[in-house]
Amino acid sequence: MTMGKRSKSLTWSLLAGIFCSLAVTGCLSPVTLNRAVTAYDQAITDAISKQLLINIARAHQHQPIHFTGVSNIAATFDFRVHAGATPALTGEASRALMPIFGGSMAENPTISISPVEGEEFTKRLLTPFQESKFLLLLRQRYDIDLLLRLMTQELQIRENGQEVAYRNMPSDRQGYELFRRVVTHLSAIQDQNQLHAEPLVYTRTWTLPANSVTAEGFQALQKEYLVTYNPKDNTYTLRKQILGRTLITNYDPAALSPEERARLVDEAEEGHSNDVYFDIRPGHIGGDYPLKGDFRLRSFNRILHFLGRSLDEDPEYHVDKDPRTPAVHENPVHTMDLLLSDGAPSGADLSIQLNGKYYSVNTTGPLARWNRDAFQMLYLLFQMTISEVPRVGVPSITIAK
Repeated sequence: MTMGKRSKSLTWSLLAGIFCSLAVTGCLSPVTLNRAVTAYDQAITDAISKQLLINIARAHQHQPIHFTGVSNIAATFDFRVHAGATPALTGEASRALMPIFGGSMAENPTISISPVEGEEFTKRLLTPFQESKFLLLLRQRYDIDLLLRLMTQELQIRENGQEVAYRNMPSDRQGYELFRRVVTHLSAIQDQNQLHAEPLVYTRTWTLPANSVTAEGFQALQKEYLVTYNPKDNTYTLRKQILGRTLITNYDPAALSPEERARLVDEAEEGHSNDVYFDIRPGHIGGDYPLKGDFRLRSFNRILHFLGRSLDEDPEYHVDKDPRTPAVHENPVHTMDLLLSDGAPSGADLSIQLNGKYYSVNTTGPLARWNRDAFQMLYLLFQMTISEVPRVGVPSITIAK
């Protein structure tokens, strides 16, 4: 009778142990998975951030830049449970059995790492940024002065009917100082929520002889165009609304006459896909300093070299705003304040070492936020080199900080 009770007790203990093991393993699975996903995410973010900083260091030391990307992570998690019994260490001649149970987890990650080289290197790092990518970031409420200082190769202004280029390069003092004053002027307009970035919408018209259009062709035209029949001359007039280049202004482009919009469209269409056009007119905020021209964007490779050269070879310096520019919230000396030292910096968010020199982003002092935003923007720009940004269906917007 006693042995039967012991057997039943052992059976219930073993079952309880198995249920507990399953419960513990069931709780462990999602917790472990969440931690693993977070850890992988943090590791990849840190790896990209360090690659960005070390490539700035390579540019500073006139070494080739190089990126290696993690293209895929496939992690397999094996959760197991085990249960059993063992003689008790105490009791009547150790005749009692004690249940044992537990669980285990094994992880088997497969990580694919590939270098950025060949055609991918050319497209991602050597090709200038397109206007659409700049405007996408501007619509995310980023500071226009930070965007332009980081992404612009040169400023082109129409003077006396001719295009004059001013380089965003401190060694070109005349060009750099004018560029900085223009960028600060646009920033001051943005500070007052009066900066517009809107696509130029216009209507194009075509005329076709009616006898040249078949019934099937007419149906196809109606899907794309507004078709009007002209009985006087037996022709069809086709009209279609076209989304043109985006213009940065201190006024609402929709208030312009159709003729004025058409003229601006023709001027913009003559430019390149990596040009950002602006038109600052009198009679509006910032109109005391009228400007018209475009910013020519540079490649990600040139951004890295600009930052690397700014450490000592071609350092940036303070440029006062134009007297006609309204009050501006901030006008930092550096696009991104980088620190170069012989020893490991203390208190830095991120630092790397290359050939005995330590590089870090200055995240202390009153401009800590600006520098963090600049590095975040550099990170976003690197990610944006992967794909194109469509321009279809882009709404107009007023850009505010």
